Amino acid sequence: MLFAHDTEVSLHSIAALVNTARSGKEELPDVAALDAFVAEWRWTGSRTHDQQELGAVRALRPRLERVWDMTKDEAADLVNTLLKDANALPQLVKHDGWDYHVHATSPDAPLADRMAVDAAMAVADVIRSGELERLRVCAADDCVDVLVDLSKNRSRRFCSLTCANRVNVAAYRSRRSAS
Repeated sequence: MLFAHDTEVSLHSIAALVNTARSGKEELPDVAALDAFVAEWRWTGSRTHDQQELGAVRALRPRLERVWDMTKDEAADLVNTLLKDANALPQLVKHDGWDYHVHATSPDAPLADRMAVDAAMAVADVIRSGELERLRVCAADDCVDVLVDLSKNRSRRFCSLTCANRVNVAAYRSRRSAS
């Protein structure tokens, strides 16, 4: 195990959130789409289910997206800013079938603040472990999605099996046509 389970889930949810805007198509076009995203990633706590909440979550994405291109010092600065902006106060909690894990906001904090702080706490673990290079961009030429490489040998290159298969099939066809 590289990171604690909650850190791994947080890292994957950050990547998923960032990817909702990277393809040029808005994948959180409305509150219903945000509701589905929140349900898929099992975010807990209060919600307003309104345009303001949606706007705040959308505004968070570019801040988090920068982590994939940051140096260790820049990422640490962003982590500190995200935690400070949300008045984070880390505490151990246990809920919804999860054993103890860290929450740094109250369940009543705005969704975007909870997402920002959760991201900051996860990225802090990545930085402290010296593993920032595990945050990558998909190696497929036609994909801009980000990914989190949690493989033991740091070999994950693609955001999904779809991208990996597409690149491998294209390489196979290219080799086959060359011979």
